[in-house]
Amino acid sequence: MTLLHTQEFGTPDGEAVVLLSSIATTSDAWSEVIPALSGYRVITVDHRGHGGSGVPAARPSDVGTLGRDVIAALDELGVDRFSVVGVSLGGAIAQWLAANSRRVDKAVFAATATFLGGEKAWEQKINTVLHDGTSGLTSTLMGNWFTESFRAEHPDAVRRVADMIDSVDDEGYAHNGTALATWDFAGELGKITCPVLTIAGASDPTCPPEKLAEIADGVAGPSQSVVVDPAAHQVAIENPEEFNTALTRFLGS
Repeated sequence: MTLLHTQEFGTPDGEAVVLLSSIATTSDAWSEVIPALSGYRVITVDHRGHGGSGVPAARPSDVGTLGRDVIAALDELGVDRFSVVGVSLGGAIAQWLAANSRRVDKAVFAATATFLGGEKAWEQKINTVLHDGTSGLTSTLMGNWFTESFRAEHPDAVRRVADMIDSVDDEGYAHNGTALATWDFAGELGKITCPVLTIAGASDPTCPPEKLAEIADGVAGPSQSVVVDPAAHQVAIENPEEFNTALTRFLGS
């Protein structure tokens, strides 16, 4: 058994598409995206301590360790080549995979960046979680993850995401935060040669559109950029229609 919990949807003999969510969310974050990918072999992967995934004794030293977790999970499923779609933390892992694994056909980086706060910022978040639990971050995350209008008009969706945050293992959050603390990938983007799509939420305060444009400009292969409006950080949850349109067009091209 591998460390990470996976689920499969869609067409078993279709092209593989791997979905990687943000920190503090589970594979349930993809519930509005999976139906749009029914012609593909869709594989969702839960991060360490998220959803059904375990938490090993040692924290990872970097995002590359998390990327190797994903590769091990795909090996167990018999997946060779795949396209990868990642949001936030998932987008960082997707960047690492696209740069370091020759098995990636296409890559989608959503609501992410080549630098995600640094050591001091993640030390503070981890300390909050270890003291107060992941629910100690919920209020701040909701403000960053969704526009004010979405929060007002879709309280059930916001509550569902808050429940996901609460469900995450505290040490599991610390594992992924520790990896992100050292994430600084701008100098590695040139190693990415597969086709790339970046997707930004127009109102994302954490990873604004210009950060996604920097990724698109920095990769060595062909790239496209889409800005979804309205949307903040959790772009695939807030505006799945525009997200899915961009995603399916890119994967089918």
